[in-house]
Amino acid sequence: MKRFVLLALLTALVVSAASPVLAWDANKQKNLGQDSNKMQWYLLDYGKDSAGIPYAVSRKYYTNTTVKNETIELLMSKFNISPEVAGSLYFTEYGYEFTPDGKQFAVTYLRHYDMLGNEIHGTVYGDDDNPKTFAAVAGFVVPKAANYALGKPVSEPKKTTAAKKTTSNKKSTASKVVRKK
Repeated sequence: MKRFVLLALLTALVVSAASPVLAWDANKQKNLGQDSNKMQWYLLDYGKDSAGIPYAVSRKYYTNTTVKNETIELLMSKFNISPEVAGSLYFTEYGYEFTPDGKQFAVTYLRHYDMLGNEIHGTVYGDDDNPKTFAAVAGFVVPKAANYALGKPVSEPKKTTAAKKTTSNKKSTASKVVRKK
């Protein structure tokens, strides 16, 4: 009985800790690959909000230790976050808003998380302290996110396939091996 209760509590703890990380519609998630800094990107959500404004949410995983360390240093120096907390950085999530023509975007929020999905620090844009600033859609992730948000066709990365077998009419040149008894 004690094992069952312990297992149930442990399972509930894992599910509740992971729920912020798993809160996105799996059908919308897209692996966008690695950028020029070898950072792994995913598109988590996209579409139009209730006001008809195109949006997208992407996530960057810190697979490049140099960039991760630069971000940790920034979190500690700019936001006075302790080295222990900043050092637990695992991914950053970005919210984007697009103009209806898809030619400009603004970052609506930026949030840094640890491996369990706990927010380390976040900034929301769109108020007097942190205004939204629109810029031309450019870069690795933003144009792809804009296309998904606007419902435009997006070319998926080509998947590698196993080498195809080719058949020929030639007889096999392999020699027959005969074993002596």
